[in-house]
Amino acid sequence: MVGIVLMIVAALLNAAASVLQRRATKDEPDSAAFSVGMVLDLVRRPAWILGILAMLSGFLLHGISISLSQLALVQPLLVAELPFTLILASWAFRMPIPRRDWLAIGMQSAGLAAFVGCLAPSGGDPRVPAATWALGIGATVIAVITLVVLGYHGRHEHRAALLGIATGATFGLNSSLIAGIGAAVSHGGNLITTWQTYGVAVIAPLSFFMLQNALQAGNLVASQPGFTLTNPLVSVAWGLAVFDEHARSGLFLIGTISGAALIGLGTIMLAQSVMLDPTQHEQQDRSSGESGTQTP
Repeated sequence: MVGIVLMIVAALLNAAASVLQRRATKDEPDSAAFSVGMVLDLVRRPAWILGILAMLSGFLLHGISISLSQLALVQPLLVAELPFTLILASWAFRMPIPRRDWLAIGMQSAGLAAFVGCLAPSGGDPRVPAATWALGIGATVIAVITLVVLGYHGRHEHRAALLGIATGATFGLNSSLIAGIGAAVSHGGNLITTWQTYGVAVIAPLSFFMLQNALQAGNLVASQPGFTLTNPLVSVAWGLAVFDEHARSGLFLIGTISGAALIGLGTIMLAQSVMLDPTQHEQQDRSSGESGTQTP
């Protein structure tokens, strides 16, 4: 239960980080993008600093949660980051949440409860043989490379969708490595001598780089479902297939599949919300105002 609570708080902190950083950067001109001057300007903004602190705190709680609980149990809870983002954005930008988004949030919340409750993994241990780790990492890396190659040759939203899925897979791999670090340290290992630490040092910046490329490739509707869904999916696969965690079967499998379907549908609906892009919301308001002033 402690791991579950920490992961939910981590999802909330990640959402707060996104909203705070969006609030700090929304007044930056487009010409300032990727410039040193923009970064120097943002450093002087309290909202941006709070956003970075929230992001780091969320990452820390994420790592502790994985160390305390089964990976397949707590990692899916990160899906809650998207509805948290919408709720916080509604307050920060004074934008009412559309009825359609509330429906999607309800679907996603119900799906999370059903998925985690019916899956209910138990047992398992990240301290598996090196050969098992190698097989898991190899399979994940091959899948990521395939998606990146296909995405590189794709166009616009197609590329964004494939790179979003690849990014989510690298996030899932990174979480699995963190679980390995937590297991090693909790059993007397040393953070410096644990090889998974250096794996995270490589995968984490690579994930960030891939995320930027996915965001630049197309709109959020194309890339966000990949970020949100593939991360927990890969983590659950690692927990069950690599760490030997045991999930419920029988009738519980129906609840698990139904919950996953609700999460997926709710995520796709929320990814299309104008609240994820305040600029788009403002443009729609202006368009509505201009159309309202036209004479019939």
